[in-house]
Amino acid sequence: MNPSETKETTDATGTAEATVAKDKATAETVEPTEAARTVSAADESAVADEAEAEQDHDADDEDAEEAPRASSGIGAAAAAVVAAGLGVVALSGSWVGKVAAERQTLIGQIETSQTGSPAQQISALYGDAWHTTALVNGVFALLALIVGAAVFAWPQKAGWVRAFAVAGVVLGVLGLIVSAGMYFDFFLDLPSAGAGTGS
Repeated sequence: MNPSETKETTDATGTAEATVAKDKATAETVEPTEAARTVSAADESAVADEAEAEQDHDADDEDAEEAPRASSGIGAAAAAVVAAGLGVVALSGSWVGKVAAERQTLIGQIETSQTGSPAQQISALYGDAWHTTALVNGVFALLALIVGAAVFAWPQKAGWVRAFAVAGVVLGVLGLIVSAGMYFDFFLDLPSAGAGTGS
């Protein structure tokens, strides 16, 4: 065999081996790159899912925050109107007070129908009914005061809601003053038995 041919065969074999080694290295380089791309795509998908979950969670939190705000605004408005209405009822009287007064009058008639003195009859028929009306009106006034003051505890109030709440508090205070004056006979005394008789 010729030495030059041997050298050429050796060179060709070395070149082939070098080419195979180079191709193998290239393939190994390409495979991790594709794997890296797959992992990168999976990471991006996971990040996108997490971002969507956070957005959904934030949206739920915002909805949860908006619901109490809306309900608290409606509740404050309703309570303010109720407070003002209770204050008006406390000053003008109510059906409940009228019924309670008539019931007390009937009880007074039953108790003093036979043996009651004129002073006792006046007290039982008129005084007790008068005091019962004052007591019922005082309860309405106290409710107006409490509800009107409670409206100020709500965090968010419109201007007109605050105005109604102030009206409820003011009417409640006035109602309490008038009711106390009626109950303790500060404004008008009961007529006495001998007021219309001569001596």
